[in-house]
Amino acid sequence: MALMNARSLTHPHPELYGHGLRLRRWDPASDADVATWLRGLSDPEFRRWNTPLAPVTDLAAARASLRAKADNAANGTSASFRITDAETGTTLGHIGVNEIDHVFRVARVGYWVLPEARGHRAATHALTLAAHWALTDLGLHRLELGHAVGHDASCRIADRCGFPYEGTLRGAMWEADRRDAFRDVHLHARLATDPPVEHP
Repeated sequence: MALMNARSLTHPHPELYGHGLRLRRWDPASDADVATWLRGLSDPEFRRWNTPLAPVTDLAAARASLRAKADNAANGTSASFRITDAETGTTLGHIGVNEIDHVFRVARVGYWVLPEARGHRAATHALTLAAHWALTDLGLHRLELGHAVGHDASCRIADRCGFPYEGTLRGAMWEADRRDAFRDVHLHARLATDPPVEHP
């Protein structure tokens, strides 16, 4: 796997390259980034499986959400990447390394891709890049991945990227578009000591 890092003075985490992708920072000052962020979080398939902590239903909320992610990156508690095509720069989706705990060296990873990018392994390749970085350069020992039970595509991506299923967490995330009802979550995880993944 070809992996290169390019650190920016305005962003504490590097850009990641490989598998035809470039993982870049989201820019809350960019109208294009804000519009794409809103489109991603408004997509029916995203909303079927995810309920953001704060509703993102318009451009102002989308910009505020990206600003919060930039703040979290600056204080070291998360790293949010815009998944782009390495050649064209077209945005394909998002991947984040979240809830980074530098004491226990653990974090949680989450991702989504835009409708037109599905079926081309964008999520698989982005997860491979982000996980490799988190478990090497960032120095984490454990990277967790949770998804709603029934989200078979996420299960397949996790398995393909070397995140074996570890169990079911009861009532661990909100139901779709609700904050008063809960559903079960499949927990997957990858350790820094796990064997390398070949041809994800």
